Amino acid sequence: MILDILIAAALVIGSVFTLVGSYGLVKLDRCMARLHAPTKASTLGVGALLIASVLHFFATEDGSLHEILILAFLFVTAPLTAHFLAKSHIHWNTEEGRLPDPPEGETWAVQAPAESPLEDGDSTKRLI
Repeated sequence: MILDILIAAALVIGSVFTLVGSYGLVKLDRCMARLHAPTKASTLGVGALLIASVLHFFATEDGSLHEILILAFLFVTAPLTAHFLAKSHIHWNTEEGRLPDPPEGETWAVQAPAESPLEDGDSTKRLI
């Protein structure tokens, strides 16, 4: 009985978070604002749904850890994907000379000049 209530609560919470994330993705107008809805709300929503699935299958039959692996993969990759999308959006909409200067003695990774591995004439130092 208590397990059924926990599963139902996780399903409702997951559904609400996913609905809020989807609504934010559709209704927010700017790209940077739209990144927050799916990465925060939908990640928590899918996480709650996966937790409900884990609880259900461990209670009714032999459970597996597939849902836990999916959850770990989602929690690792969703923030990284959002970060890369935000970084590419910033660089796409900024003129080349208008980015802030990097800290002293360092370069920004995407703005650093490419060093040719063939500058010394050795053709065996080819990077892939």
